[in-house]
Amino acid sequence: MGFARTPDSPEVPVSTQIRREPAAFVAARVRDQAPSPTLAVSDKARQLKAQGIDVIDLGGGDPDFITPAHIRQAALDAMNAGDTHYVASPGIPALRKAIAAKLATDNGIEVDPNGGVVVTPGGKQALFEAALALIEPGVDVLIPEPAWVSYVPMVELAGGRVVPVAFDPDDNFRLTLERLEAAVTPASRVIIVCSPNNPTGRVFDRDELQAIADLAREHDLLVFSDEMYEKILYDGNTHTSIATLPGMAERTLVFNGMSKAYAMTGWRLGYVAGPKPYVAEIEKVHSHSATCATSFVQAAGVVALTGPQAFIGEMVGAWDRRRRALATGLSQVKGITRRPAEGAFYAFADIRETGMDSAAAAEVLLREAHVAVTPGAAFGAAGEGHVRLSFATGDEALAKAVERIGDALGRRN
Repeated sequence: MGFARTPDSPEVPVSTQIRREPAAFVAARVRDQAPSPTLAVSDKARQLKAQGIDVIDLGGGDPDFITPAHIRQAALDAMNAGDTHYVASPGIPALRKAIAAKLATDNGIEVDPNGGVVVTPGGKQALFEAALALIEPGVDVLIPEPAWVSYVPMVELAGGRVVPVAFDPDDNFRLTLERLEAAVTPASRVIIVCSPNNPTGRVFDRDELQAIADLAREHDLLVFSDEMYEKILYDGNTHTSIATLPGMAERTLVFNGMSKAYAMTGWRLGYVAGPKPYVAEIEKVHSHSATCATSFVQAAGVVALTGPQAFIGEMVGAWDRRRRALATGLSQVKGITRRPAEGAFYAFADIRETGMDSAAAAEVLLREAHVAVTPGAAFGAAGEGHVRLSFATGDEALAKAVERIGDALGRRN
């Protein structure tokens, strides 16, 4: 028994048992959400591996390279120097300056490191903080689909309403102004774009970016531009930030980080950069949630941005080789139509000819081939009929995965 004090009785026995069902304590905005589908795929693969099953995990988005030595050493040096305490909430000055310099040099974007940048524990955190700061109930957010699995939950957890803009897989998921215009509502305030795109591997060309820019200016929208895969490009494709188009710098927030280009997924280091009035509101959320990104990780981030960059090309070269091998291998599998990625490190394979939906296909591949892939439906209704396969894995494992997929689904004559 426990006791509750009242004015009339100093000690009144009360039950210590919770009388409500656990669900009664869970906020509806969370109750209606599912865990991250991509993380769920990787978790399932790990569970099977723990049982001794040889599972090849092509479901995640984790580079298979270790963080370069000079970046690791920078973190060790910072820790040994005593950099293990709180730092300024928006990020250490050296990193904010390095980010601003990188944006100016690589992207042609001018931001003030003092007030125009917030460093976060990963790019995902930056996006979520922006959603909480700038999206509220009654606000509509346009999301071209297929789209990264976390955009929709972030918007919904912030109270906004998602307006998906589905693009035709038979037109290579191209963006068109007509489809975007049809999705705009009087409550539209934000559009989220990702190029190079996760999951499709598309790199939006100038015309597509111009269509988004025209829409944003016409309807007075903010643009959340997720550019995490900007350095992972193939076949001569180039990355252009929408923030560099006329009239877009003042209405674009750029989200990026160290996870993909520097093989630092586990370090959790990202950032948001853009106009000060919006970044200031994001910083409020950041200061009350994350406080600051880890101090010595930020020191490593400075070295990542300002140190040698050649290893990025080496990683991309390896992924390009695997991309081509995967495309060749999948072209021999019955029911799969492959679409070579232009950027990022995913193949978004069309499995409609198999007659299975994406969840069923992923289940068959995991159960029969012991290959973990992500169902396309996890990326929105427009992703149905596809599965996402990561080629950020070893050459031998990838070749084995393709062989197993062919065994499970059959091969073309």
